[in-house]
Amino acid sequence: MTAQPTPRLDAIGLVVSDMAASLAFYRRLGLDIPADADSAPHVEAALPGGLRVLWDTEETVRSFDPHWTRPSGGGRLGLAFLCGSPGEVDTVYADLVAAGYRGHLKPWDAFWGQRYAVVLDPDGCEVSLFADSA
Repeated sequence: MTAQPTPRLDAIGLVVSDMAASLAFYRRLGLDIPADADSAPHVEAALPGGLRVLWDTEETVRSFDPHWTRPSGGGRLGLAFLCGSPGEVDTVYADLVAAGYRGHLKPWDAFWGQRYAVVLDPDGCEVSLFADSA
């Protein structure tokens, strides 16, 4: 019997309407993104552990999928960033909102034992900030 191949999650892809705006947001969250990437049609950033985040402009996606349309409504992919402490959740949230990004859920002590908040990236994707409350 031949073993079935096991896929491995390697990357998370985001389709963006404004590459520079999206990369500026994720740089504020600590992702190491090359400074000269703002005008590129495709950008990649490696995360600790080997997982990658990929950004493609809407035009890039339409170049190989001409029927692609921008999602509307909810249900989009969301990313979650672990913060070092509950206070860091509050600080990062406040920094992003002060920089003009949209807050979605202000920091609160969630019933599952974490300090939690949600901001929206420039394309409206939910980005969670969290830390254990202990």
